[in-house]
Amino acid sequence: MKLKSTLAKPFANFVYNKIKKEMASAVEDQQTIFLELIKTAANTAFGKDHHFKDIKNYENFVDAVPVRDYEMLKPYIERIKKGEQNILWKGKPLYLAKTSGTTSGAKYIPISKESISNHINTARNALLCYIAQSKNADFTNGKMIFLSGSPELDRIGGIPAGRLSGIVNHHVPAYLRTNQLPSFETNCIEDWETKLDKIVEETINKDMTLISGIPPWVQMYFDRLVEKTGKKIKDIFPDFSVLVYGGVNFEPYKQKLFDTIGKEIDSIELFPASEGFFAFQDSQTEHGMLLNTNSGIFFEFVKADDFYKKDAKRISLKDVQLNENYALIINNNAGLWGYDIGDTVKFVSLNPYRIVVTGRIKHFISAFGEHVIGEEVDYAISEAAKKFNAKITEFTVAPKVEQGEGKSYHEWFIEFEQQPDNLQAFAEEIDNLLRKKNVYYDDLITGNILQKLKISLVEKDGFINYMKSIGKLGGQNKLPRLSNDRKIADDLKKYI
Repeated sequence: MKLKSTLAKPFANFVYNKIKKEMASAVEDQQTIFLELIKTAANTAFGKDHHFKDIKNYENFVDAVPVRDYEMLKPYIERIKKGEQNILWKGKPLYLAKTSGTTSGAKYIPISKESISNHINTARNALLCYIAQSKNADFTNGKMIFLSGSPELDRIGGIPAGRLSGIVNHHVPAYLRTNQLPSFETNCIEDWETKLDKIVEETINKDMTLISGIPPWVQMYFDRLVEKTGKKIKDIFPDFSVLVYGGVNFEPYKQKLFDTIGKEIDSIELFPASEGFFAFQDSQTEHGMLLNTNSGIFFEFVKADDFYKKDAKRISLKDVQLNENYALIINNNAGLWGYDIGDTVKFVSLNPYRIVVTGRIKHFISAFGEHVIGEEVDYAISEAAKKFNAKITEFTVAPKVEQGEGKSYHEWFIEFEQQPDNLQAFAEEIDNLLRKKNVYYDDLITGNILQKLKISLVEKDGFINYMKSIGKLGGQNKLPRLSNDRKIADDLKKYI
């Protein structure tokens, strides 16, 4: 047995046992983190503005600190970018993670010397939990690839700034450096397609054992390998045994990915963001991801249906309920306070606290009052694809508003790797599954307010070409699953 896999197993068992203990103390750990955060930030500009020294409990905090998005926090971020200290957190951030925004262009999320371990150790813990449970440590002997952004960093206000995946790349433990691909030089290539060709060139003859990335971009990497060799991935990389992913729901991509690989392999789901590493899959047998309750983040939750109400109630972990859709709000040891990260989650277990990501709070369709969310469309298309043996490359959904009762509908833009024999029956199945999931949508169909959904077939590589046209090809970019307007839909028309 190789040295790395031999050493990995006892270390994995040690960390896994520690995590199991923390499962039982999650609520207490959250309270401890809350008090530490408030105490540490009391003398920052934000702490003074919000009277942190007077905050004694969570109720005081809710009264003092409103829920904010990036735009509302931006004045503090701008002061940090100018080089000011003690603004959101003590001192200066260690990094500024650059991520794409909507109304504000680029967003700069602070990462402190206290919060960097959250990003690094959580990814490590996910792999160690997998090793402890599966007893598979052999992948640590081979090559691992992390499809990520460039590790090159700029400086803003004297602070290194760049994409989170690039920042994390600088903190890969020394014992994994020899396993890591692609090379630093290749990772620095900005153009995704050029970079992908170089990654294929560097990895095609290596013993790849673990591959990590957002599913559609992993699929694109696999497609290039298959195109170059004419082989399944399992034949190119015989020891490939672990797929690590995050960023989007895996189910719609799962069948095509595993078909390209040539077999099903173990997979590990992660829930990272520039704002923090929130959860990870700790079990191969239990549903959901373990919430990261002892890693410098204090979590809050708001029922998604109430989120835009003026009196929406905020709750802490001890008051969450199973199968309720919540907007996720975070406070962390980098100085984000009452921060709306934009994702919605649902608890599938309270002992321990495990979640699934259900969508984005702003990504839904409710043009007619139906409030269809990402979890529902992912479920409907995944189940229909299984029944009809279809393989989905990518999809998105938008409303089509027409004048006259019963004329409007949901338009599904779908690119198939393998199209169902009967497209109309496939559309009917999706519609029926969606109606079972969403009573409001069912009422609109039953009441003849909406027609049943219609599918628009997107040409091969249509979504890739669309993402390229808007400058968001590859890396950590994700196609919105749902839109409440026609902006994406109208742009996609040229790829029908």
